[in-house]
Amino acid sequence: MKDLVRQEVVAQARTIVVKVGTNVLSREDDHLDVERISALADQIHRIRETGRRVVVVSSGAVGAGLGLLGLSERPKDLPHLQAAAATGQASLIRSYDDALKRHGYQAAQMLLTANDFRNRDRYLNVRNTLNTLFEYGVVPIINENDTVSVKEVKFGDNDQLAVMVSNLLERPLLVILSVVDGLFDGDPRDPASKRFSLIDHCDESMMSYALNIRSSRGTGGMLSKLQSVRMATAVGECVVIANGTDSQVLDRVLAGEDVGTLFTAKGQLIPAWKRWIGFTVKPRGSLQLDAGAVRAVEHNGKSLLPIGIASVQGSFQRGELVSICDVDGKEFARGLTNYDASSVSKIVRKRTDELENILGEVSYTEVIHRDNLCVVR
Repeated sequence: MKDLVRQEVVAQARTIVVKVGTNVLSREDDHLDVERISALADQIHRIRETGRRVVVVSSGAVGAGLGLLGLSERPKDLPHLQAAAATGQASLIRSYDDALKRHGYQAAQMLLTANDFRNRDRYLNVRNTLNTLFEYGVVPIINENDTVSVKEVKFGDNDQLAVMVSNLLERPLLVILSVVDGLFDGDPRDPASKRFSLIDHCDESMMSYALNIRSSRGTGGMLSKLQSVRMATAVGECVVIANGTDSQVLDRVLAGEDVGTLFTAKGQLIPAWKRWIGFTVKPRGSLQLDAGAVRAVEHNGKSLLPIGIASVQGSFQRGELVSICDVDGKEFARGLTNYDASSVSKIVRKRTDELENILGEVSYTEVIHRDNLCVVR
């Protein structure tokens, strides 16, 4: 059965970002499921024939490495985990390349770390590389660079990486492929549980339905997926969570069928610059606002003035990203500050006409200009 909302979402999509989980690509013996990769390549070809671009964010390197190295379980220590990733990545990209070549496409391997997105220049380089690959008709296959990533620069899992990749692209639709049929109101293994077909607001009540059961081969669970969904929908993107073991799942999504769970965007798609501010860079400090300033910034589209700031936390320099929090200390926005932490502390609760007497020369009346601010809730 086709759904009008789903058909509209697909019609607006220019780029399809397909995130494939480890369990989707792994056989029971922990080797890569080459037939599944072949089925994905067939569907990617059919998507490309519609004139859309496709990016694949693929887990599976560590899972493939387990089988190739004869390991019975995922290593707990970093050196062995990275060795498994390095071994498995070669097999993973070769399988994608072989499957795509049958349709006349080349696969391009891109291994990324979180710092590639947090640094603005590197972020733009990633985007430029993707756009150039599209010019050549190449299918980018993206994975986290597990062989060099450490805790400080890891995404956490590839669900979050897929959202960051989507943020780079024009009119994206993110499809997260797992081994369940979407989000359910109970345990997906319970026949009495019902699948949510469409969710227009992924709030805390939706998060409560996530069973945070970590997969045997991967790093995420449904809770991780919903956290990533909230990031994407907050900046105007739509997301589908569906079952990647269905050999025609992408065909069905693109046809507008009622498959998986569709999470619709919260508002219009915001510019890439603000998506980078809101969900890519790690904040260096935070500003807590009073109730009036929260309303002005969150609901009325205003810049942040010093008079509305109640307190300053952390150490940050001019131009760095800070969290903007409500009266309860909950983050609701992020922005690039025009002043360092010391200067902001001096002008808390001050009117703009008082700034010159306090700071001397004043280049900005706003602590954070609206153009450099993104609401994230």
